[in-house]
Amino acid sequence: FSLLSVVFLLSIISILWIYSNKLPDYKYLKNYKPPVSSKLYSGDGILVSDFSAEKRIFIPYDSIPDTIINAFLSAEDKNFFKHPGVDAKGIIRAFKNNAFNLLNSKRLEGASTITQQVAKNFLLNNEVSIDRKIKEAILAFRIERALSKERILELYLNQIYLGEGSYGIASASLRYFDKSINELNYSEAALLAALPKAPSKYNPYKNIKLAKYRRNLVIKNLYDNSYIDEK
Repeated sequence: FSLLSVVFLLSIISILWIYSNKLPDYKYLKNYKPPVSSKLYSGDGILVSDFSAEKRIFIPYDSIPDTIINAFLSAEDKNFFKHPGVDAKGIIRAFKNNAFNLLNSKRLEGASTITQQVAKNFLLNNEVSIDRKIKEAILAFRIERALSKERILELYLNQIYLGEGSYGIASASLRYFDKSINELNYSEAALLAALPKAPSKYNPYKNIKLAKYRRNLVIKNLYDNSYIDEK
């Protein structure tokens, strides 16, 4: 048993060493600012044109309301402020659930934390492979050591694609509700938080039934996590 443990430990160390030497630089995230649009106004203040590859309005963490933060944590990563980048409990839970899902031909669920999603969105790609997941996990640990939780969440909420050409929570709030994020109630914030999983699938303009179903799951999670009461 001890020999197997040593071999297993050495294998893990070897894998980490090999991957550590070919990872992208994550330190630029400290000062990274997502690209935002350039707007052209007429002399009387009317918006004439909006020049941008991605529709985005950057919102600093301190200006993001709790309704948004709590909704996204409940939808994507309820243990975000507790884990070191990778959520071991989430991985175990996903492993157990996926064993059932495989037997019943259901969709497999992931266990990526918000930090892992930041690593993927900024530094990697969407390739579905073990290779990418290993890189993602290592980068997540490194990002957590280099950045505060608040900075990681700020990057995530301003970068994610939420459908309808909208990147980040502020742009999506205007697109779906014609409101600033400070005006959103929990039901509306829950809909935005439902979108990262599959922006096209849960787009309320395309499938209101599925959008409401996913939104209601987020609201249930908000209740289970004690962010809202039964009323």
